[in-house]
Amino acid sequence: MSRVIQTDGVGKQRQTLVRSLALAVRELMQQGTINAQTRDLVAFLVLAMEEIAQNIDETVKAWEKRGYWLKADRFRLDWEWTQVLSHRLREALAEEDWEGIARLVGEVASRIGHVQLPVRHRLGEPWKGAWEKLRAKSRAIQQ
Repeated sequence: MSRVIQTDGVGKQRQTLVRSLALAVRELMQQGTINAQTRDLVAFLVLAMEEIAQNIDETVKAWEKRGYWLKADRFRLDWEWTQVLSHRLREALAEEDWEGIARLVGEVASRIGHVQLPVRHRLGEPWKGAWEKLRAKSRAIQQ
């Protein structure tokens, strides 16, 4: 029997999410006014960073099983910003603090500034409907 190879691992998911973050930040920087798309973009940033933060433990689990504790801890520290910034961005969005959001988006941009997006990317517009998803998720947590 042959090995089963998972083609869509957490590393690949994280890479796609980081590229989507870069695209959303780029689009958000071009926004002139605050509208429904702006809310969708910011909500997408929150949701994507939360998903990245959740995937970190799954990545590190294999390293810890083999005893690579230092590597696992470094990796967690390298990606800790996703959890911190997503929490702050979620709070700023709930309070509609657009100046704070602009500052936090700048921090996100500085973290993912190294990401190069091709002109013909296949990411589309993953932020469409993110505001409603975030609100539904918040309501589910409160209940």
